[in-house]
Amino acid sequence: MTRVVISLGANLGDPAQQIAAALTLLNRDPQIAVTSVSQAYATDPVGRTDQPPFVNVSALLETDLAAADVLQRTQAAENALGRVRVERWGPRTLDIDLIAVEGLRSDDPVLTLPHPRAHERAFVLVPWLDLDADAEVPGHGRVADLLSALPEQGVRRLGALAGWS
Repeated sequence: MTRVVISLGANLGDPAQQIAAALTLLNRDPQIAVTSVSQAYATDPVGRTDQPPFVNVSALLETDLAAADVLQRTQAAENALGRVRVERWGPRTLDIDLIAVEGLRSDDPVLTLPHPRAHERAFVLVPWLDLDADAEVPGHGRVADLLSALPEQGVRRLGALAGWS
């Protein structure tokens, strides 16, 4: 089994419910097990700042699927829950990113691993650190060290995410 780190975020509708629904869909896939979910965090938007704050969560998955297949399943979950891709870094009902796939590096433009900006984003690193104090972003270093080197990015703990199974 391969360990996969994903980041989920939303800032439209009921963000926590959308994220919980996505985790439920992924966990019901017979080839994916959601093994751990971080605390939920309210985070300031990045890129386009004239939008509501996001709710962000990280999750660990175990799977025997290839990374491209995991990407396809996460995109299917986004689509099933009404994700519409209109504007880069714009408001959204749901966004799921593959952050790291155990032992895999890829420069493929469809699936770059680790995620190309994960090491720069507190909204990815803070929840990931909840899940694994020794986590590393391949090629960039320990999550804790990367996080301590970042400027304040407006990440606030909300608490446990409810409503997924």
